[in-house]
Amino acid sequence: MLSNKEILANASRQGIVVPSFNVPYLPMVAPVVRAVVDTDSFAFVATARLEWYKYEAKGLRPVFDAFMEWNRPEYVALHLDHVPVIDEDDVRVDYLDVLKEALDMGYGSVMIDGSRLPFDENLVASRHAVELAHGYGIACEAELGAVMGHEAGPMPPYDEIFASGKGFTDVQEARRFAAETGCDWLSVAIGNVHGAVSTATRDQKKVEARLNIEHLRTLRDATGLPLVLHGGSGVQRAYVLEAIENGIAKVNVCTEIRQPYEVALRETNDIAKAQQACYERTRWVIADYFGIAGTRAKVTV
Repeated sequence: MLSNKEILANASRQGIVVPSFNVPYLPMVAPVVRAVVDTDSFAFVATARLEWYKYEAKGLRPVFDAFMEWNRPEYVALHLDHVPVIDEDDVRVDYLDVLKEALDMGYGSVMIDGSRLPFDENLVASRHAVELAHGYGIACEAELGAVMGHEAGPMPPYDEIFASGKGFTDVQEARRFAAETGCDWLSVAIGNVHGAVSTATRDQKKVEARLNIEHLRTLRDATGLPLVLHGGSGVQRAYVLEAIENGIAKVNVCTEIRQPYEVALRETNDIAKAQQACYERTRWVIADYFGIAGTRAKVTV
């Protein structure tokens, strides 16, 4: 099988997206994998550090074990999402220790998130993470810009964020960041926002985000890297499809499949029914939202 880096390179070259489905609850792994297999597509199954503390993913090892139980390596691969240097509660994280644990365990790719740091500190921290991952022969994703939504406090009005370009990834910084960190993929801010994680807001419908496609093109040309869109849930479909044509090779999805799982579980207290809701929505994301059913062979050979 190809590495995660090779998979994403194929996708980027052909203008096909690889969805990365976060699983904040361990029973979501099985229906996500089943949906990917049934649509003959390829996707990453992902876990982020915040999902071990804010939800019920429990940690690196439980997610790894759940993934290995259902793994179909010709269809899915495991990715470690957001390992922050400073987390959403402004706590410093021993990020290199977390990354090393995942690499030792066998995660296929990892992500360092230094986006809450000043630029120069983000660059240094990301370079250290990249060097660590590359020592294992594994791809490392980094983030530049402020993809909002995970912070504890209220987010500014979305229209204000988009119109002002607040937090958008700076093109000149991105050029330098890509060259000096050696990261394999870069998560960028172009109007996308994360789903809220506080218990008071996590059930709310996400804002229908827009994307600045022209800004995306300049970032693609400046970095020469496969680019990543975090906060993929809720982005207007036309923008996502255009973004995929202009440099986005990986889109992270969580809220879109998490909320149906939570609603079904809350209403029925039946994990099997919650899993079915997750399966149906994941299948919809792949086939109807991204339109990539049947594309597996194009990115895996």
